Amino acid sequence: MNQSTNTQSLISLLKKTHNAEWEATPSSRDAIRWLDDLVQFLFPSNHLPKSSAYEGILKKNQIDLENILLSYLEPSGIDITGVVADFYNSLEGIYQNLRLDASKINEYDPAATSVNEVIVSYPGFYAITVYRLANHLSRLGIPVLPRILSEFAHGKTGVDIHPNAQIDVPFMIDHGTGIVIGATTIIGKNVSIYQGVTLGALQVAKDLAEIKRHPTVEDNVIIYARTTILGGDTVIGKNSVIGGSVFLTKSVEPNSQVFNTHQLRILNRQEAS
Repeated sequence: MNQSTNTQSLISLLKKTHNAEWEATPSSRDAIRWLDDLVQFLFPSNHLPKSSAYEGILKKNQIDLENILLSYLEPSGIDITGVVADFYNSLEGIYQNLRLDASKINEYDPAATSVNEVIVSYPGFYAITVYRLANHLSRLGIPVLPRILSEFAHGKTGVDIHPNAQIDVPFMIDHGTGIVIGATTIIGKNVSIYQGVTLGALQVAKDLAEIKRHPTVEDNVIIYARTTILGGDTVIGKNSVIGGSVFLTKSVEPNSQVFNTHQLRILNRQEAS
């Protein structure tokens, strides 16, 4: 078989595969452009729009979302017009929740100088922003698009939050890199999570897809860096503090403090020799 024949065979295969898969997925490029425009509208980082332009910007964003959904959901039976209306009717509430998230980060992070600094420069806040938008789309029954958005934020921030996770308000992510929050995780109010934390499953199997696999973290909990908490039956009780580098697969009572007990010795040069 010559190169020309191989090329034609590949093209034929790609055409068949692409036509089938395109019907089930939106354009990632269009989705990310829509997301960027919406985040810029909610939290302007370049310039403020003219007062008269706000309504037009939002209307264009709404039309863009509707076109994205129509591109792959038109024959699905989903009420796309109704979904889009519901999403934008809920946008003020999402925005107000994000302001609370940003305020909590500013309040607890001594390096933060203002809420605006948090909004325009903190990767943890950006990850929360995308999560709250993607989560609402997911709760409206929109497939695929929420995962495209959350994986874009994952690549940009190092924070991996599944859009189906349930995260109350306010929520703080500090630093953020390496955080993993699984699909069935439930997080209460006023929770703080630091870099490298995993809220994951004890085991990974396809037949567990409809089962709660990830932990529940109740209100007012702090989880410090590099801690791993696994299992759908694992509950971290309210007002608890989980120290760094802890590994948990069982529940913790409210008002607990959980820390590693290993000892660290620091010797001077004379003692070391």
